[in-house]
Amino acid sequence: MTQVFALIDCNNFYVSCERVFNPALESVPTLVLSNNDGCAIARSNEMKALGIKMGDPYFKIKDILEKHNVQVFSSNYELYGDMSSRVMGCLRQFSPHMEIYSIDEAFLDLSLIPPDELLTYGQEIHRKIKQWTGIPVSVGIGPTKTLAKVANKLAKSQGLPCHALLNLADIQKALKAFPLKDIWGIGRRWAEKLSQMGFQDAYELSQADTKWARQTFNIVMARLVSELQGLSYLSLEEINPKKKSMVSSRSFGKHITSLEDLSASVAYHASRLGQKLRQQQSKASTLAVSIRTNPHRQQDVQYRNSQLIHLPCPTNDSRILISHAKRALEKIYKPGPIYKKAMVMVDGLVPQDYVQYDLFLSQDQVEEEHSRVLMDTLDHLNRTHGKGSLIFASEGTRKTWRMQRNMKTPSYTTR
Repeated sequence: MTQVFALIDCNNFYVSCERVFNPALESVPTLVLSNNDGCAIARSNEMKALGIKMGDPYFKIKDILEKHNVQVFSSNYELYGDMSSRVMGCLRQFSPHMEIYSIDEAFLDLSLIPPDELLTYGQEIHRKIKQWTGIPVSVGIGPTKTLAKVANKLAKSQGLPCHALLNLADIQKALKAFPLKDIWGIGRRWAEKLSQMGFQDAYELSQADTKWARQTFNIVMARLVSELQGLSYLSLEEINPKKKSMVSSRSFGKHITSLEDLSASVAYHASRLGQKLRQQQSKASTLAVSIRTNPHRQQDVQYRNSQLIHLPCPTNDSRILISHAKRALEKIYKPGPIYKKAMVMVDGLVPQDYVQYDLFLSQDQVEEEHSRVLMDTLDHLNRTHGKGSLIFASEGTRKTWRMQRNMKTPSYTTR
């Protein structure tokens, strides 16, 4: 059986999510900003036509945006995450084998679809996802994941619902006009090095010898060359590998100087990591807290520090994580500086059923069971009544440290 992959990519995803609930934004230049309304992270096609680039600082392009009556929004992560879940749920109906690659991308295995029906099938995926969720997608189909990525890029650039690369002639034609820098897995440095070696486009790279690619670069480049040649080396990752470490961090929306506000933010991040650990059915062995000022404000006193703690026993109990995180913060906090960011990280993750009791404490087993029941109850209530319905008092209620989102739309689907 010939392998066939499809890559489904949501078009201008964050902007598309906003347009689902505000159809008046269709064909209107629309921009979504990053954390604290800092810079451009999602642009409608109309925005791209104005020359606004990804990562442009908001304060630098504000005059241009006002001149062209651009609609600007803060990031609405609750909405985008929920809409992503809806899109991925719909995509599962088109194939029994699926890999969620990112919040707005997924690979499907379409090997069971007859070759002469693949293009029509891809167009149907585009039509159904738009009908069911309101999100426009581009579909790229090819015999390898890398070629499916190429096909998807061509579908986007040509404004097509689906582009399929299914025979050698079509593949070679597409690769002859495809830039090296746009090949999946080739970064800027590799693209520059290949260009210096005389490679002009993806087609010339596909004609390279895989042994040469491995000796000159590494096994990743050798597999990439094989994929461009139509030989599949990258299979679907249907089960996401468990994370080996986790981080929770946000820049502050306001100037923070007090230990109280920093402590509330650190408690929030520790609680969030506890929930993530329980979702993954893992426990953490170490915890680190770091704080820093804004390096871009040279007029301010600069300070950054971190503290690593080895936990007595691996845990995913938010209460224990919060307690250790606050102790770590107290060791590194210094009054005076204006703090911009706090981060909590957990590492040394082990399976949730891993148990390490203290030889001298007979109550450990009972406490472990009480902890599990309590955390399960906490998670259940927050799932049932909405995120943040039940929080720890140490997280505070004012949330003065929360990031700035002055132009955020409502959480239409989650509240």
